Amino acid sequence: MKKVMAVNAGSSSLKFKLYEMPEETVICSGIVERIGFEDAIFQIKYNGEKKQIITPVKDHAFAVKLLLDALIENKIIKSYDEIKATGHRIVQGGSYFSGSAIINEDTLWKVRDLIPLSPLHNAAELVGIEAFMKVLPNTPGICTFDTAFHQTMEPEDYTYGIPYQYSEDFKIRRYGAHGTSHKYLSEKGLKYVDGNKAAKMIICHLGSGASITAVKDGKCVATSMGLTPLGGILMGTRTGDIDSSVFNYCVARTGKSAEEIYQEFNKKSGLLGVSGISSDARDIEKAAAEGNKRAILACRLWARRVADFIGQYYVRLKGCDLIIFSAGIGENSSTFRELALREIEEVFNIKIDYELNNKIHGTEALISLPDSKIKVAVIPTDEEVMIARDCYNMLLK
Repeated sequence: MKKVMAVNAGSSSLKFKLYEMPEETVICSGIVERIGFEDAIFQIKYNGEKKQIITPVKDHAFAVKLLLDALIENKIIKSYDEIKATGHRIVQGGSYFSGSAIINEDTLWKVRDLIPLSPLHNAAELVGIEAFMKVLPNTPGICTFDTAFHQTMEPEDYTYGIPYQYSEDFKIRRYGAHGTSHKYLSEKGLKYVDGNKAAKMIICHLGSGASITAVKDGKCVATSMGLTPLGGILMGTRTGDIDSSVFNYCVARTGKSAEEIYQEFNKKSGLLGVSGISSDARDIEKAAAEGNKRAILACRLWARRVADFIGQYYVRLKGCDLIIFSAGIGENSSTFRELALREIEEVFNIKIDYELNNKIHGTEALISLPDSKIKVAVIPTDEEVMIARDCYNMLLK
């Protein structure tokens, strides 16, 4: 049994899970939030208990030291040496990586080279890696890339209709995201298709950030997110796919800079922008139930965009055996699931047990009826365990 740390660093946060491998037992988990602030929040869960403190955390290196010291103070480990490997989630792996990679100078150079394609994520994740390397200099690590699973797409599925020289010179293409989640879900979904690895699946990772992926033979055929996580379906604060002229028109009419409009499309659009209420589906669901017209519009618009991609991917796959709902909204909101399923049930002859659907919140279940042409399942995702598996298989096995 060997202890492996799975890490997900954000610009001002650090999530972690400590596993016992290869058993995949979660020893503890936690998060440091508001890094860089005097009132940062450190939370750790172990043995069924949760502890939280408010304390100044000046940077990611301090956050790493804080969480590692907490492991010793709470007698979760006796020394740092018990952690045999670390795995780090990286959003953008570009065309460099089709799988996880061992951390070395070349890997770090490539992650750094891709910062322009994911400035908020890759830069923060590099800081997280370097912080762990400083505290655990002799512990090997890997990077697991959100984009890696999508590297099996064909050129027709990832190329944009822009001057081809731009695509070549500036590495512009559809990269996708949430690949680690989609890979996990494609494997978990096999139980619902009698283990048929050639099964056709449409996987809906629906959280504040959301993406839909078409999978066949266990490989990504197409995915909704694009060059960056801004593309695809309507999300919590992101536009999803829109007519590209909308961007130029907004710049011209508002007098704002291209960067200002771009940030608004990323941070003030989507469910938040349409509803004017919140980016949180729970808040919008409540307001819609109370009759708020813009909340109702936001819900319907979200459902239509999800349905659009499911329909598109049904055609792309030439059929579908299983649809999976996952992530924050997909796992927990029976209302949003029903809205999307109502859009497609008639044309695809899908039969749903809506009474069961209403009871599913964060648990796994097959919610389609036996006579449904396509099976529909809710499966909670687990990106961290995929990182831990790669850590163990690549560094410790």
